[in-house]
Amino acid sequence: MKRVDNHFEIQGIKVDKICQEFGTPLYVYDADTIVGQLSKFRKAFEGVDFKVKYACKALTNLSIVKLMKTLGTGLDTVSIPEVKMGLSVGFEPEEIIFTPNAVDFSEIEEAVELGVHINIENMSNLERFAKKYGNTKPCCVRMNPFIMAESNSEKVEWWHKQSKFGISIKQIDDVKELVKEYGLVINGIHIHSSSVIMNPEIFIKGVQNVFEVAERFENLDYIDFGGGIKVLHKEDDEIINIFDLGKGLKEELAKFEERYGKKVQLWFEPGRFLVSDSGTLFTEVKIRKNNGHREFAGTDSGFNQLIRPMMYDAYHEIVNTSNPDGEEQMYTIVGNICEIDNFAVDRNMPEIREGDILAIKNAGAYGYSMASNYNSRMRPAEVMIVNGEAKLVRKRDTYEDLVKNQIVIDFDKESLDQKHQELTETL
Repeated sequence: MKRVDNHFEIQGIKVDKICQEFGTPLYVYDADTIVGQLSKFRKAFEGVDFKVKYACKALTNLSIVKLMKTLGTGLDTVSIPEVKMGLSVGFEPEEIIFTPNAVDFSEIEEAVELGVHINIENMSNLERFAKKYGNTKPCCVRMNPFIMAESNSEKVEWWHKQSKFGISIKQIDDVKELVKEYGLVINGIHIHSSSVIMNPEIFIKGVQNVFEVAERFENLDYIDFGGGIKVLHKEDDEIINIFDLGKGLKEELAKFEERYGKKVQLWFEPGRFLVSDSGTLFTEVKIRKNNGHREFAGTDSGFNQLIRPMMYDAYHEIVNTSNPDGEEQMYTIVGNICEIDNFAVDRNMPEIREGDILAIKNAGAYGYSMASNYNSRMRPAEVMIVNGEAKLVRKRDTYEDLVKNQIVIDFDKESLDQKHQELTETL
């Protein structure tokens, strides 16, 4: 979204025109931004044999998933429905990796039947996999390399201490024992990374740990470095420079391959990096009020449609597209959910009036994909802007959508009245 004179546009289409056509609240995705982010990512790792596997949990709309297929990425999935979504829009099974967390082994068995790559992150399921498949099916192992071991970052250390993901690097001998006992074929190693890691030097320390682990497995085809690369939400955000990351990684890869005696392919699983900045949630201001302490702007959206500000205290830039040159005032921008429901607290904004359209930026990742029908409100529509044309890619929920899976049962009033009387007498 960019400003042109006194209005805002996405690929030449005025924001107010999009909102008039499709209504608010409304998620809008700019395909050009996704293409640009993918190009940037590929440029950063130019000269390396690598594959991009889009982490579709960030945004699972089928048109977004199909766009990624068209752009030549693979797919990183965390559930069987995500696997099936990928297959339904044309991904081949070998282009998909399945990385579930704390699931029943039957999900892994189903993924094997579907023919996708299997990535296992706990010893329980790895042992089950080894016993059932032996040397007939390869798998990847997701390791937690404790990147913070070389860092003084309290934030990174906290993240690792509370993290449930990955097999501890301290359990590498247990993994090797399964290889020996059952002939388990491990063809990939996966690093458990995180968006709280901002420094390429810290990440490279983790890379070195992973390469050391990788050297203990003889048949690796790839090493998967995951995703979690943070994007800029505001000017003073600290984010990792992927070009610095690419340079350092290439140097370490060359050293590893020389020691390992063969080349391996690198896999990456960006989700947020590819789609976050492409998405905007447009919401209309319905009320203005002052409670004696704060000036509120109440919108027709809420944390049931974008939960990140309330759940993670995440910052999202908010633009008043209807009055960008208004005199600045301080507002708390809230939703219509019946409890505390803040998008922004005490935010300086151009004057907000009832009827203005606010644009909540960086809503492409973990926006709609985490939406719910809380308060029995409908999830919004989704639109993608492709080649200067606004295309509906998901209809707005209807009341029928809300209740279609519910079953109303009958009650015997007489027996309920009797039960009520019995319980009342015991009080």
